[in-house]
Amino acid sequence: MLNPNLPEPNLLKTVLEPLLEDFQYWFGRSRTLLETEEIAFLGAERQADLLERVVLAQQEVSAAQTLLKLTNGQAGVEMQVLMPWHKLLTECWQVSVRNRMEKSGNG
Repeated sequence: MLNPNLPEPNLLKTVLEPLLEDFQYWFGRSRTLLETEEIAFLGAERQADLLERVVLAQQEVSAAQTLLKLTNGQAGVEMQVLMPWHKLLTECWQVSVRNRMEKSGNG
């Protein structure tokens, strides 16, 4: 995750810090949904797997946030790390939308 050839710290702080906060927010919402509701179309095993991946991603994002703070904006996050988080959030959003549609009878 650390890369000494990253852009200046202010740029990282301006772009990366809010991005990591967004990841935490959306992973938190997804985790709440997965922990509090039974999502019938997923089934218990797939729901548990998705929840496990969300919890792991939250821990990874927390680690990245800690590194960013401890290095005073000198640590970045590579795209190979960010992309799986983005894909996981997309999966969570799709589950959430489908869950809402099925609950409202439009699914």
